[in-house]
Amino acid sequence: MTGVEAAPAADAFADTAGRAVLETIRSYGVTTVFGIPGTHNLELYRPLADLGIRAVTNRHEQGSGYGADGWSQQTGLPGVVITTSGPGLQNAMSAMGTAFCESRPLIVLSPGVALGAEFRDVGTLHETKDASAMVAAVAEWSRRVSSAAEAVEAVHDAFTLFRTGRPRPVHIEIPLDVLERPAAVPAADRIARPALQPAGGAADAIRDAVAVLERAASPVIIAGGGATRAAAGVTALAERLGAPVLTTLNGKATVDERHPLSLGANLRLAAARAVAESADVLIVLGSKLGEAELWAPTLDATGSVLRVDISAAQLDKNLDATVAIEGDCATVLDGLLAGLPGKPRPRPDLAVVRSAIAAETRAALPETVALAERIASALPEDAIVAGDSSQIVYMALANTLVQPMPHSLLYTPTYATLGYGLPAAIGARVAQDDRPVVAVVGDGALMFCVNELATAVEQRLDLTIVCVDNGGYAEIRQNEVDRGIVPVGVDLVQPDWAALADAFGATGRRVAGTADVAPAIRDAIAAGGVQLVHISQAVL
Repeated sequence: MTGVEAAPAADAFADTAGRAVLETIRSYGVTTVFGIPGTHNLELYRPLADLGIRAVTNRHEQGSGYGADGWSQQTGLPGVVITTSGPGLQNAMSAMGTAFCESRPLIVLSPGVALGAEFRDVGTLHETKDASAMVAAVAEWSRRVSSAAEAVEAVHDAFTLFRTGRPRPVHIEIPLDVLERPAAVPAADRIARPALQPAGGAADAIRDAVAVLERAASPVIIAGGGATRAAAGVTALAERLGAPVLTTLNGKATVDERHPLSLGANLRLAAARAVAESADVLIVLGSKLGEAELWAPTLDATGSVLRVDISAAQLDKNLDATVAIEGDCATVLDGLLAGLPGKPRPRPDLAVVRSAIAAETRAALPETVALAERIASALPEDAIVAGDSSQIVYMALANTLVQPMPHSLLYTPTYATLGYGLPAAIGARVAQDDRPVVAVVGDGALMFCVNELATAVEQRLDLTIVCVDNGGYAEIRQNEVDRGIVPVGVDLVQPDWAALADAFGATGRRVAGTADVAPAIRDAIAAGGVQLVHISQAVL
């Protein structure tokens, strides 16, 4: 004997808790996980190939969380992230905070210290004071399980939440000794449970809402992120009532933005908010009407307010409801439409409002908006666009981009993180190959996640990244100037972006002038592979 402990036989890990958890997740239709293999999470990786689950290895766990979000928005299934214990889990917490604020379904799996080793503070690898409590501060819930059966039950509970409640991130911590031992979970317990019938709202609330809508002379609909899976019902209600539709950025294109009744995702503009505030009946579907979506403290409705939300806690948040309906948007809308017989009402003429919205959009940063219009003109109609917390996105592209279907703009208006756009685009591209995917990000945002270029190349994706370079953190620079602060920490050293892309194995392109913006983007999309189009300050 050499004193070196022999590795356990592979068959000792044939059916661990790790396999039971992943088998259960696979039974719900999840085919991809994002994460980084590490010393402690290997039994979560062992069964992936056998279960037909694709593993995407990001270069940072924050990118794993955002990649999972992009994948989730295209599939309608929760994103799944596997982290190591300690630092790997902590690295993913920004993504969990994002999923919480934006109401996105996300499952994070991590190993933890062995049962009985909690709070010992003896210096074990990746030791964390209380990992589950740490994550619980930003997630909907975090559970440290004590058996494989508990871990499997936590997976089922997560899917129940995503199907019947407000979707938000959850975390399952599996102690290392539990993770690696035989599962002893019957096969039948690992099978996806049937979906419950979606809540359709109380009958009396539906009747009250129908009565209000029948009397409405100038109704307006606001559709939020909670309405995106009810696009057909929202469109039908708008047509039945002749109601203009405004959306939040999370609800963008719930109604096709080419539709005559669509006023786009423009609630951040005063001209759009005025339309909503003047309605005699304001119909709010799946939105908390938060300040970050409004760019105003509140929305001041002058008429009756009808609110529909899966969460009772949202029904009077930021704006009291005259009639409140707790339930699934799609199912509630079916009930409302069944109670509103008759011909569709005439559509109002929205030309003046559209002109006012367009003028207000251009007034803030006219050069940025002009650039956004050039970028938008180069994109295929069905493109999925991943944006970051960059001026080119939230001051321009989000308003000027006209999209036909929801989840076509991947963005985080509330959490407003930097480093989201590229990994989210990777996740969207992994999820499907029918629609082109383009990330539009500022240089500051791209530097937060430039390592994910390696992920995109490794995964052999067709993905175009448009980098709009304003020399650093231009808006924060202006904020400093406005406050009388000599600019500090905002004028940043820039790499040769095209050369950097080439170094990663992608293709870098330099845009020489404004007239070349759209052709360069079109050429990049047509060429395929990972393409980076750099629009320099000189072009701006």
